[in-house]
Amino acid sequence: MTQNWHDRVWRLGLTTLAVGGTWLDSAALAQITPDDTLGAEGSRVRPNATVDGRPADLIEGGATRDINLFHSFQEFNVEEQQRVYFDSPAGIDNIFSRVTGDNPSNILGTLGVNGLANLFLLNPNGILFGPNASLDVQGSFLATTGNSFLFENNEVFSATNPEAPPLLAVSVPLGVQYGANEPGAITVQGRSTLRVNEAQSLIWQVEKLC
Repeated sequence: MTQNWHDRVWRLGLTTLAVGGTWLDSAALAQITPDDTLGAEGSRVRPNATVDGRPADLIEGGATRDINLFHSFQEFNVEEQQRVYFDSPAGIDNIFSRVTGDNPSNILGTLGVNGLANLFLLNPNGILFGPNASLDVQGSFLATTGNSFLFENNEVFSATNPEAPPLLAVSVPLGVQYGANEPGAITVQGRSTLRVNEAQSLIWQVEKLC
C-alpha cells in the first residue's frame, strides 16, 4: 500500500519521540557498510572526521538528484558513543538512506546531519534506538520500515528491490510503499528521547495505511 505523504505523515509534526520497547534481535553489530547498488555514486564513510569540533564518522558521496541526495547501505548501525553524520552539500534539501541487507539498524549513539538537510532512514527489517541514542539534525527526521519511497511518475527508491535512484528530478516523496511481508518494528528502548528543532518534524512509520 502507498501512504499519502503530505496528508498522513508529514503533517504529524512530532518534535519528541519517547516510547518503551525491547531490543531487536541481531547478530554482532556491523558498523556502516555501503553497498554497490549506486555504482560510481556509492556512499563513502570517512572515519576520524571532525564535526562541530568533535570526532565523527562522516558519510560522503551518494547520488545527487536535484535537491536530493541518495545513500544505500548493506548494514547501518551506530554504536554506543559513536557519532555518525551525513554530509549535506550546498543545495541539498533531503537525504534519503536505505538499508538493502537483511539486518535491522541499531542506533545506539548519535546520528546526525552535517548541514541543514532533512534525513530519511528506510530499513524494512526494523530500526532500534537505544537508551543513549540521540539525533543531531537541524531539519526533519523520518524513520520507516517500509520497502521504498515513492516519487512522482511511480519512481521508487527501494530497499527490497534496489536499483539506481530516479534519474529525473524528484522532490519530497509522495509516500512510503509496503510489500506483502509484515514490516519490521521501530523500537525506542528505555528512557531514550529523540528530538529535532521545534519548527521541524520527527516521524516514525511502521503501519500500513490505505
